[in-house]
Amino acid sequence: MPKPVNREAIDRAAKELSNWGRWGADDQIGTLNNIEPSDIVAAAGLIRKGKVFSLGLSLKEPIQSGLFGGRWNPIHTMLATGTDAAAGNQDEPFPYLRYADDAINMPCQASTQWDALCHIFNGDKMYNGFDAKLVDARGAKKLGIENVRDKMVGRGVLLDMARWKGVASLEDGYAITNDDMDGCAKAQGVQIRKGDFVIVRTGHQERCLAQKDWTGYAGGDAPGFAFETAYWIRQHDIAAICSDTWGCEVRPNETRDANQPWHWVVIPAIGVSMGEIFYLKEIAEDCAQDKVYEFFFVAPPLHLPGGAGSPINPQAIK
Repeated sequence: MPKPVNREAIDRAAKELSNWGRWGADDQIGTLNNIEPSDIVAAAGLIRKGKVFSLGLSLKEPIQSGLFGGRWNPIHTMLATGTDAAAGNQDEPFPYLRYADDAINMPCQASTQWDALCHIFNGDKMYNGFDAKLVDARGAKKLGIENVRDKMVGRGVLLDMARWKGVASLEDGYAITNDDMDGCAKAQGVQIRKGDFVIVRTGHQERCLAQKDWTGYAGGDAPGFAFETAYWIRQHDIAAICSDTWGCEVRPNETRDANQPWHWVVIPAIGVSMGEIFYLKEIAEDCAQDKVYEFFFVAPPLHLPGGAGSPINPQAIK
């Protein structure tokens, strides 16, 4: 039987799994320290077909449904268009340069994105013991997303949990256990190694895409990681954990003592990078076809000093 998740269990896990000080008192990249240069060289050797998969969801998908306050869907605005050019509106005062231009307005975590290590606090502390007050209206003075701008590259591993379970999508509220993680990897014939980017497909996002209905996707019920997988993450010393869901962990949460209790541990205690809202349909179909579930992975965030997150367009290359 799984152990109950309560505030005591959260505090105990945060203490037992802590990476504070492991890579020095001023470390700001957490589990990305697990990646060695040789790991990146080896990951490059996984490119055999020259086939590239984008793991970024379209920014035009209206996934933010209002359940989680403060975020809105990306707003794409044209600043100059071909109709402007054809009408001659761009010929003054500098003739002969006709162009299109545009802008985008979005929260940094409105679509496929990385959480920065400053994104979640446990009490008044961030990862590695940094004070939460170091994040103010001007951004994060420690643990901002810019610290990992050249770190998001290595071996990617897909765990196609939905396909392994024989379903199009895991049910909302399904908690992915440590046994599930190990069982899926074993069934796929892939080994989880230190420094891996582990990417888990639940099918939840594809369900929303197929139904053209994002109700509840952002902040509602969803399949996701059980609290116990925080121990799995620490045990395997992976670089990052990613999923196709809005918040990675199972919803409804396994306790009423804390909102997103898994987040309380994996980011501020373990210091693991977390990727959310990954688009996995095409890479999953290819992996199911050729039975190869590892690939070269690269997903740099924007160079946004002090950012608590960043939109990304991750690439899986086989």
